[in-house]
Amino acid sequence: MASLEGSDDRSARLIALDWGTTSLRAYLLGDAGSVLESRSESWGIMQLPAGGFAEAFRLVTRDWRSRFTDLPAIASGMVGSAQGWFEVAYCAAPAGVDALARSLAQVPAGPLSIVPGIAQIGDAPNVMRGEETQIVGAIALAPELSARSLLVLPGTHSKWARVQDGEVRDFTTFLTGELFGVLSAHSILGRFARDSTARPDQDTAVRAFERGVLAARGSVAGMAPMLFSARSLVLARQLEPEASLDYLSGLLIGEELRCGLATGEMPSALIGEATLCG
Repeated sequence: MASLEGSDDRSARLIALDWGTTSLRAYLLGDAGSVLESRSESWGIMQLPAGGFAEAFRLVTRDWRSRFTDLPAIASGMVGSAQGWFEVAYCAAPAGVDALARSLAQVPAGPLSIVPGIAQIGDAPNVMRGEETQIVGAIALAPELSARSLLVLPGTHSKWARVQDGEVRDFTTFLTGELFGVLSAHSILGRFARDSTARPDQDTAVRAFERGVLAARGSVAGMAPMLFSARSLVLARQLEPEASLDYLSGLLIGEELRCGLATGEMPSALIGEATLCG
């Protein structure tokens, strides 16, 4: 899948890849990071075409590389993990754009540099790959975030990252999206929605989601004792079966918010796709 955004061959400067677990997004960038063209394929590191990483890179960039033979390419995300094309050592936190740039790794015999990601070492070890590049971009777009900010990157593995003096100082990972996927597809909590052919209308879905968020916010014992309510509320005729997953989503996101806001510090910005941030 490709989109063309008024590309000007003379202004192309860089090929940039967001290469994650489930998808590969490619961008032809111009001056000041402007997006001239973009493409997307379902070639995440776990689902590659015949020929592997090298073939996926060739296919997604071949038109651009035929037009610009000496154009550099850079990638961020899981492509630099142990399961990726070439494993790149993490930068230790705190780390900012300068440390990341110094630690770029070149794919052997490949025309591609990979961003290293950031590791948090100590009593609460943690890692990120790809989110650090989004944070660098957010700071470039909104320099006021550089001095001190709390940035939230929602998703499968949601990140809450603290930035100070342009560096990622520490961060927390919440498996919110992955937990929702596992519980809805592989547990009894998703049974009602899986067995139902009905789908909730927008108002019903929103009410169920908000009910889940409020339940998580009001729980003094955390999320664990609340999870079964996604089933028991349906059995008690207090929740529509088809809206049970909306309620479960509210519980999980509500728990992430409850934990993330526990220090009293409010997020400075959400970083991610508009729908997900919404």
